[in-house]
Amino acid sequence: MGFEGRSRTLAYRFLALILGMISAFFIFYTIRLLVITRGLTAIRPGGEGAYVGAVVFPLLALGFGFGVWRVLKAARKS
Repeated sequence: MGFEGRSRTLAYRFLALILGMISAFFIFYTIRLLVITRGLTAIRPGGEGAYVGAVVFPLLALGFGFGVWRVLKAARKS
Protein backbone atom coordinates (compact mmCIF):
# COMPACT_ATOMS: atom_id res chain seq x y z
CA MET A 1 0.00 0.00 0.00
CA GLY A 2 1.49 3.30 -1.06
CA PHE A 3 1.37 6.68 0.59
CA GLU A 4 -1.87 7.58 -1.18
CA GLY A 5 -3.62 4.44 0.06
CA ARG A 6 -2.50 5.01 3.64
CA SER A 7 -3.59 8.65 3.63
CA ARG A 8 -6.99 7.69 2.18
CA THR A 9 -7.44 5.03 4.87
CA LEU A 10 -6.46 7.55 7.53
CA ALA A 11 -8.94 10.07 6.13
CA TYR A 12 -11.70 7.42 6.14
CA ARG A 13 -10.93 6.53 9.75
CA PHE A 14 -10.94 10.18 10.76
CA LEU A 15 -14.30 10.66 9.03
CA ALA A 16 -15.63 7.56 10.80
CA LEU A 17 -14.45 8.98 14.13
CA ILE A 18 -16.21 12.29 13.49
CA LEU A 19 -19.42 10.56 12.39
CA GLY A 20 -19.24 8.28 15.44
CA MET A 21 -18.90 11.25 17.77
CA ILE A 22 -21.90 12.95 16.15
CA SER A 23 -23.90 9.74 16.51
CA ALA A 24 -22.91 9.46 20.18
CA PHE A 25 -23.97 13.08 20.69
CA PHE A 26 -27.46 12.37 19.36
CA ILE A 27 -27.72 9.19 21.46
CA PHE A 28 -26.78 11.25 24.52
CA TYR A 29 -29.29 13.97 23.60
CA THR A 30 -32.07 11.41 23.09
CA ILE A 31 -31.42 9.94 26.54
CA ARG A 32 -31.19 13.44 28.02
CA LEU A 33 -34.50 14.43 26.43
CA LEU A 34 -36.24 11.35 27.78
CA VAL A 35 -34.80 11.83 31.28
CA ILE A 36 -35.66 15.52 31.48
CA THR A 37 -39.21 14.97 30.23
CA ARG A 38 -39.57 11.78 32.29
CA GLY A 39 -40.28 9.71 29.22
CA LEU A 40 -42.20 12.53 27.52
CA THR A 41 -44.83 12.58 30.31
CA ALA A 42 -43.83 15.98 31.73
CA ILE A 43 -43.81 18.37 28.77
CA ARG A 44 -44.29 22.03 29.58
CA PRO A 45 -46.99 23.92 27.70
CA GLY A 46 -45.62 24.88 24.31
CA GLY A 47 -42.92 22.20 24.51
CA GLU A 48 -44.20 20.05 21.67
CA GLY A 49 -40.73 20.22 20.12
CA ALA A 50 -39.75 17.46 22.55
CA TYR A 51 -41.90 15.07 20.55
CA VAL A 52 -40.09 16.07 17.38
CA GLY A 53 -36.74 15.59 19.11
CA ALA A 54 -37.82 12.18 20.38
CA VAL A 55 -38.26 11.09 16.76
CA VAL A 56 -35.53 13.04 14.99
CA PHE A 57 -32.62 12.53 17.43
CA PRO A 58 -32.68 8.70 17.30
CA LEU A 59 -33.04 8.82 13.51
CA LEU A 60 -30.02 11.10 13.26
CA ALA A 61 -28.05 8.82 15.59
CA LEU A 62 -28.91 5.81 13.44
CA GLY A 63 -28.11 7.70 10.25
CA PHE A 64 -24.69 8.80 11.46
CA GLY A 65 -24.04 5.32 12.86
CA PHE A 66 -24.86 3.87 9.45
CA GLY A 67 -22.42 6.39 7.97
CA VAL A 68 -19.69 5.11 10.30
CA TRP A 69 -20.33 1.56 9.14
CA ARG A 70 -20.21 2.56 5.46
CA VAL A 71 -17.03 4.62 5.84
CA LEU A 72 -15.23 1.86 7.76
CA LYS A 73 -16.32 -0.62 5.11
CA ALA A 74 -14.89 1.69 2.41
CA ALA A 75 -11.68 2.10 4.43
CA ARG A 76 -11.13 -1.65 4.43
CA LYS A 77 -11.51 -1.79 0.67
CA SER A 78 -9.05 1.02 -0.06
